[in-house]
Amino acid sequence: MNKFLKSLLLAALALAAGCYSVPIAPERVGVCSWSWHADMKTVAAQMEAAGVKGIHLALGPFIAPDGRHGGAESAETWAFVKGKVAKGEWKLMSTMVGMVGENYATLETIKETGGIVPDKTWEQNKQIVTRGAQLTQELGCKYMSTHAGFLDESNPAALKKYVERVSWMRDECRKYGVTLILESGQETAEDLASFMAKVPGIGINFDPANMILYAKGKPMEAVKILYPWIMQVHVKDACETKVPGTWGTEVPWGEGEVGGDCFVAELEALGYKGNYVIEREGGEKRVPQIRQAIDQLLN
Repeated sequence: MNKFLKSLLLAALALAAGCYSVPIAPERVGVCSWSWHADMKTVAAQMEAAGVKGIHLALGPFIAPDGRHGGAESAETWAFVKGKVAKGEWKLMSTMVGMVGENYATLETIKETGGIVPDKTWEQNKQIVTRGAQLTQELGCKYMSTHAGFLDESNPAALKKYVERVSWMRDECRKYGVTLILESGQETAEDLASFMAKVPGIGINFDPANMILYAKGKPMEAVKILYPWIMQVHVKDACETKVPGTWGTEVPWGEGEVGGDCFVAELEALGYKGNYVIEREGGEKRVPQIRQAIDQLLN
C-alpha cells in the first residue's frame, strides 16, 4: 500500500472512531536519543535532517552504557551535547537513566531484573541516579525519567520497599533541582494511580505502547486516570500478543492499537500541555518511521 492510500485509510479509521487530527506545535515534539540507534554525533545529524529539535536524552552512554540506549560516549561528546543544548540547537525535554542488570528476554526475566526491584543491584543503581541527577542539573533540565520496574500492589513487603526506593530517588533528584518521572506501562493504571498518591512530588512519563506490550490495559482509558501526574508522553505504538504471557509487538506510530490521532486528541481534550516524544525501539527502518511519526504529529 502506498503512503497516500495508507494515510487515507488511517484518516478514515480515525473518522469512523469519532477521532480527528490535532496538530501539535513543533516545540512540543521530540525524539528519544536511543530511538535513532546510533552514536550521539549521528543522532545530531539525524535530528537536523528530520527538522526536530526536541530530545529525550539517554545519560547511560555517559554513566553506565547498557547497549539498549547507546554505547559509551566520550567527554568530548558530552561537551558537544552541552553545546547543542546551550546554543538552543536542541530543546532538552528530559533526560533518562537506565538501571543495570535488566534482562528483557521475556516478561518474567524483566519482572525479576527490572528497575529498582532487585536488591543485588540497588546500590549500583543509586549511584546511577545520583550521577544522572547531577548531569541533568548540568544541562539545565528539569526532568529525569527512569523505569522503576514492576510495581506489586498485592505484596505489602515488596510495595513498602518500592515506595522507599522511589522516595529515595525523588529526594536525591530534588537535591539537584530535578523532578523524577517514572515510565509507565508495567502496571495497570489503577495500581499506578494508587502508588502515585503514596509518593508525592514525582510524575509520569506515559508510554501507551508499554501498556499493550505488557498487557496491562487500554491507553485511552489509562490517561483519564493518570492525567494528573502525566508530565511527558512517549509516542510509541504496539499490538497485543496472541500468546498470553509473551511480549506484544512494537509497531510504527499509527499502525497499532494505541489509537494514534484518537490518543493525541484525548490528551489534548484533557488539557495536556506537555511534550510528545517519539520512541522507536524495534524494527530495521527506524529513521523513516521516526520521520513519519513526526509528520503525523505536526499535521
